[in-house]
Amino acid sequence: MAANPILDIQDLHLQRGDTRILDGLNWRVERGEHWVVLGPNGCGKTTLLAALTGYKFPTRGDIQILGNTFGDSDWTELRKHIGLVSSTLNKLMAEDEPVLETIVSGKYAMIDLWHEPSAADKREARAILKRIECAHLADRPWSQLSQGERQRALIGRALMAQPKLLMLDEPCAGLDPVAREHFLQFIDRLGRQRNTPAIVLITHHVEEIMPVFTHALLLRKGRDVAHGSVKRILKNNTLSRAFDCEVAISRRQGRYWLTAQPTRTSVM
Repeated sequence: MAANPILDIQDLHLQRGDTRILDGLNWRVERGEHWVVLGPNGCGKTTLLAALTGYKFPTRGDIQILGNTFGDSDWTELRKHIGLVSSTLNKLMAEDEPVLETIVSGKYAMIDLWHEPSAADKREARAILKRIECAHLADRPWSQLSQGERQRALIGRALMAQPKLLMLDEPCAGLDPVAREHFLQFIDRLGRQRNTPAIVLITHHVEEIMPVFTHALLLRKGRDVAHGSVKRILKNNTLSRAFDCEVAISRRQGRYWLTAQPTRTSVM
């Protein structure tokens, strides 16, 4: 019998008042796939994430994660199997908490760990710190981390719960160009490790799509413009429809780059 997909969305709608935020989405993530959710500001990416984690309720449609159906399963319990890295979490971390304890807190779904970690938890957290290439940060307080180090620590925190799905919500926001490149290179290495969960990267920058990503979902105004393998989806016509602008996509050394047609301005 085939294993359940990581994620299966059927005819997902989410409407608030007269505004359709998500409009009939169908999306399936299989084991071993790493996805990018791409689209302009306001296309529904953040709302989709909130629906998947149970913080926003769909108007209609079905969401299944790891074989569990939204509305029939305890989503509070299911969230423990979904790793989430977002700017919201970044702001909630205790300034004086050592990184080692931040990692441990992911196992208990806590913010600001209130008990002394066990020896076993510390060993597991140190192993994860090595995995995310941050072993040297174990004793450093949150307040002394760079933005890139904080993002890695949040990924480590998510991995502590051994999730099957890791969702990265615009993790490069606020990073300078060099820090962003180093972080993206780290994501590429992480995605190739054994036992890494399925990764979903939410972004509106094609240059953040590293070679490890296998599939892409393009959104515009809450609708699915296209989805499928990265090589098939990242084309001039599909990206032009998603961003409502004539664009050209190029690929060099496994990375994508986008050029938009200049806007026309009237001459007085």
